[in-house]
Amino acid sequence: MPPGPQPSVPGPPPGPGVAPPFAAPPTEGRNARLWVGLGVGALAAVLCCGGGAAAVVGLVVTGTQAVGEQARAVTGDYYQALSAKQYDKAYALLCDDVRGRESRSQFERRVAAEPEITSYRVGEPELTNEVTVPVQVTFAGGGTDEQQVELTQDRQTGTLEVCGIS
Repeated sequence: MPPGPQPSVPGPPPGPGVAPPFAAPPTEGRNARLWVGLGVGALAAVLCCGGGAAAVVGLVVTGTQAVGEQARAVTGDYYQALSAKQYDKAYALLCDDVRGRESRSQFERRVAAEPEITSYRVGEPELTNEVTVPVQVTFAGGGTDEQQVELTQDRQTGTLEVCGIS
């Protein structure tokens, strides 16, 4: 190796009597920062969990309202078809079980023989294990009847269908 400048060697560390940058670790504000951090974390947890719970409640309420609206619409469509003597439309709104027990021509003969519906009023659906809708029906002869329409959900389409009237 050729002789040349040697790298400089650092000097010895400061000796006794030199003051350290801190006499002790800083403690000022440590507890306050801890509690603020815990509070912010708790607030975030409440917002996340509370927001999720609020979203679930919102979905349930919205879903219930949607089922109720669909129940009223299907029931109204069924009675509209019956009162207009459009039996093919009314038959199409029946559930698979009813259509399996009664052919379209049998259905048409049966409802054509019943008293003619002149008006009807669809009530508020009852959404329990089963969906039922009360309907106040007025017949051509002046008689009235309170009927309960039972609805079920079609497994393929998800729409509600008329499955019985009592």
